[in-house]
Formats: sequence, structure tokens, C-alpha cells
Amino acid sequence: MKEVTVTVILFVVSIGALVLSFYSFKEKGFLINNAYIYATKKERNSMDKKPHYRQSAIVFFLISIMFLLIAIEVLLDIRWILYVVLAVIAVTIFYAIVSSILIETKKK
Repeated sequence: MKEVTVTVILFVVSIGALVLSFYSFKEKGFLINNAYIYATKKERNSMDKKPHYRQSAIVFFLISIMFLLIAIEVLLDIRWILYVVLAVIAVTIFYAIVSSILIETKKK
């Protein structure tokens, strides 16, 4: 019973991240991105938000995949899925760093 509860919570978090990803791909809603959040009001008004929305959308999509895989692992007790989750985590971190650098270099 405990596994089912944890699995449901993980599925809900996965769906939440997927919804955030969907809205970010559509460039709707609050932009959940460090570059935007830490920018001043003046910088926010002049900022090209499209690459930041795209970056956030991809990161939230990968986070959604991570939670979905973890939910499947908890439900079915397939241990090798954790290695796939670790790979997705590494890809997410790598993508976030590289895309941030590329966005900043394109601004200049």
C-alpha cells in the first residue's frame, strides 16, 4: 500500500512538471527561469523571453520524465530504471548549463 501512495504522488509531480513544460513551450504563464527571476524590471521588459521559455520547457519535460521513471521503478521494482534516471539527471544538468551559456553568448 505504501508503494502505491508513493507512486501516485510521483505520478502527480510528473504530470505537474509536464503541465509546466507544456505552458512553457506555449510561452504562457510565469517564466520559471533564473535569468528572468533575478532580472530587474527594466531587464525583464527588454529581455527576449523565447529562449528562456524554451530552456525551461525542456528542463521541466526532462524532470517530468525523471519522476515518471521513478514512479514506474517504485511500482514495478525494476532496479535498472534508476540508472536511466541518473542518466536523465545528468542530461538535464548538462543541458541547463550549456543552454544557459549559449543564451548568454547570443545576447552579446
